[in-house]
Amino acid sequence: MPSPPGANENRVALSLTWLREHFRESFSMPELARLANMSVSTNRAFRRATSVSPPQFQKRLRLYEAQRLMLMENLDARSAASRVGYESEAQFSREYKRLFGLPPFRDVSSLRY
Repeated sequence: MPSPPGANENRVALSLTWLREHFRESFSMPELARLANMSVSTNRAFRRATSVSPPQFQKRLRLYEAQRLMLMENLDARSAASRVGYESEAQFSREYKRLFGLPPFRDVSSLRY
């Protein structure tokens, strides 16, 4: 039996809300699917809505929040990484550079001036 119109969109919205509220926490795809009453394979609906997978979406949330913390609260990269849920500063720096094009310190410095 097919889902009613808009059901996938509502489930994706639930997933997005949960990820925004819990982006610092680890999660598994089955856990997220259960929370949003989705099947793990409904990941396609999430990708259609966001153009990325749930783990990639979480990563972006973390990186944008870390950037905000470094800019607005003058945190260093290590502190910002820890606050947004990264356990490895090296991984944080790699992923930050991949998203923003510069390592954290250089990016934040360029944004300030």
